[in-house]
Amino acid sequence: MPAHWVKCKSCNALMYYKEVENQNHVCPKCGYHIRIGVNDRIKLIADEGTFVEYDESLKPVDPLKFVDKKPYTKRLEEAKAKTGRTSSVVSGECKMNGVSTQIVIFDFAFMGGSLGSVEGEKIVRAVDRAIEKRQGLIIFSASGGARMQESTFSLLQMSKTSAALARLSNEKLPYISVLTDPTMGGTSASFATLGDIIIAEPGALVGFAGQRVIEQTIGSALPDGFQRAEFLLEHGAVDMVVNRNELKKTLSDFMVLLNG
Repeated sequence: MPAHWVKCKSCNALMYYKEVENQNHVCPKCGYHIRIGVNDRIKLIADEGTFVEYDESLKPVDPLKFVDKKPYTKRLEEAKAKTGRTSSVVSGECKMNGVSTQIVIFDFAFMGGSLGSVEGEKIVRAVDRAIEKRQGLIIFSASGGARMQESTFSLLQMSKTSAALARLSNEKLPYISVLTDPTMGGTSASFATLGDIIIAEPGALVGFAGQRVIEQTIGSALPDGFQRAEFLLEHGAVDMVVNRNELKKTLSDFMVLLNG
């Protein structure tokens, strides 16, 4: 397929890529939300020229000298070459419709957006800045879960980030969690589901274990749409499902309401 055409994974419609890009990568035919990267996410929610990145110099280490099919250090090198980043999290500050906010954005292209020591530290530092500047915090999750190459060091980030968010709550400052496709594993079992308000993008896959694992464990099929955003909304696990084109206004309105 020529590079300037995009095929929707949901309705199979063939569209000119500019048409999709102008809709923030939402299929104009069926509303399917195509996964987007960090730069597109910043462009979507930040007022032009207001985003400032922090903690960019933080880099993961290999305390366990972990090797599976490849050494962990090799995987980190490949992820950096692919994304230009040193971790799966970008943290910073921006204005959304004039409202200053601390933001954390996961990059699924970097080792599946996995949660490691650096990612956890960036989240904690974002909480610290939010408290210092009396601002709200938004985390955009797109993650397969804890990073197995860091083992317990990775799992520690679940409690570390949760404790930091408890401090934010004690300061009466808002935390909004935005669940994008996918938000799985230890990410969903910690900070991603601790928001004062939890918003999901349409069709986002959200859960802990995968559907096949659950079905094999319980020995029966799961309902249609299980672990998708709309199913979670119906069962009270998220507060809202918001179209990407309406997300910036929704987030800025909540920040004014909760921290105005």
